[in-house]
Amino acid sequence: MPDFDSCYRAVSARDARFDGRFYTAVTSTGIYCRPICPARTPARKNVRFFRHAASAEAAGFRPCRRCRPELSPGEPGWDHRGDLIGRALRLIDEGVADERGVAGLAGRLHVTERHLHRLFTTELGAGPLAVARTRRLLLAKQLLTETAMPITDVAFASGFGSVRQFNATFQEMYGFAPRDLRTARPAARPALTLRLDYRPPYDHETLFGFLTARAIPGVEVADTTGYARTVPGGTIRLRPADGHVRLTVDTDDARQLPRIVARCRRLLDLDADPESINGVLGADPALAPLVDARPGLRVPGAYDGFELAVRAVVGQQISVKGARTLLGRIAATAGTPLAEPRDGLTTRFPTAEELAGTDLTGLGLTGRRVATLHALAVSVADGDLDLGGGAEPAHVIDALLRLPGIGPWTASYIALRALRDPDAWPDGDLGLRRAVERLPAPADPGRWRPWRAYAALHLWNLDATAVPDTTASAAAG
Repeated sequence: MPDFDSCYRAVSARDARFDGRFYTAVTSTGIYCRPICPARTPARKNVRFFRHAASAEAAGFRPCRRCRPELSPGEPGWDHRGDLIGRALRLIDEGVADERGVAGLAGRLHVTERHLHRLFTTELGAGPLAVARTRRLLLAKQLLTETAMPITDVAFASGFGSVRQFNATFQEMYGFAPRDLRTARPAARPALTLRLDYRPPYDHETLFGFLTARAIPGVEVADTTGYARTVPGGTIRLRPADGHVRLTVDTDDARQLPRIVARCRRLLDLDADPESINGVLGADPALAPLVDARPGLRVPGAYDGFELAVRAVVGQQISVKGARTLLGRIAATAGTPLAEPRDGLTTRFPTAEELAGTDLTGLGLTGRRVATLHALAVSVADGDLDLGGGAEPAHVIDALLRLPGIGPWTASYIALRALRDPDAWPDGDLGLRRAVERLPAPADPGRWRPWRAYAALHLWNLDATAVPDTTASAAAG
């Protein structure tokens, strides 16, 4: 976190580069804000800075209704960190603490509650329970402000166990009732649409184009203006808008909303910090022209880690089009059909348990590929391989490399997209090697740390024919 003077200068300038990196609490009003809040800059003597919204709320401050801290993009370091705090925050975003409590969260991370609490209070100024509570409150605040969802549904959708708990927590933390935020009259079955903010610039055309080329028939529908897919209990749609992405959710299980929001942010890499990334990559004469051409380039993530791993295995040494065809067959065979198909979305991608119990012969896969997919599915289903963000990336990669048919390229590609490793580098990829040879100056990937994943995307986009899923000469070990 920047020092006091740096934070105050950022607030005075309303510098968007610091949005999400810290929060400004004003002692004279009892409110905390984003650095970009349009309100008059408070006097230095009345200001305190907090690294996380939860620490500001734990200190007795409530969120500003004008700048709306619930819309702040996530702190970029947490999105990319593979350490215990980073992984714990991802699991909290997924709703693990809501479903299993702090004990369940600590168990998933293989540490004690005491150790987890100590780390959180040291780094964030608030314990994991407070962080989970703040996430619930801010999501509820956004739902109450932006949607016409009934207040009872908002309570459960944001992760609260009961309406009574919801009302009491709002009153305790914010000093007013949830209904005081209601801006629209409840509808019988409201369309649930939320805004997902990011730090500009954001190259949505390239990212959505990447997803479009790899959209699994029946599971996903995409073009450069939007993306839709099936999820457990329904469907989601993502469309770029003015300075944000619009998320529309159609689900029969509102409790999945925190997980959906967190996964969509990772899928679209919405918490990235382009300034930091471009500062490193743009300093290299070999990459500078590419960075200048696409300053808002993001690394496409994954909605589901297991699904991405299946994609990586199926896509070994075949074309993107061929991989899409095979993945569509797998989904149709092992996945769950939607009760009501919607605009080309017909099937939910199979879980690890479903795929492990499905005979994949006769779909056009080689026997070796079928064996790899089965081993992968069994490992995830049995809990030996955690692709959901709770395990250390190095341990995940080691576990992947022990599976038959998975080599360094495949493991690196999974790390790049599913594990959100910003320095993942699919070494041995023919497309990358060819792109590096075409650069205007000698290139040393070592100079691109810790953002080699973003460098890989720049290089893959250098030539539309040099794509990661088609030419992985070292894909399988």
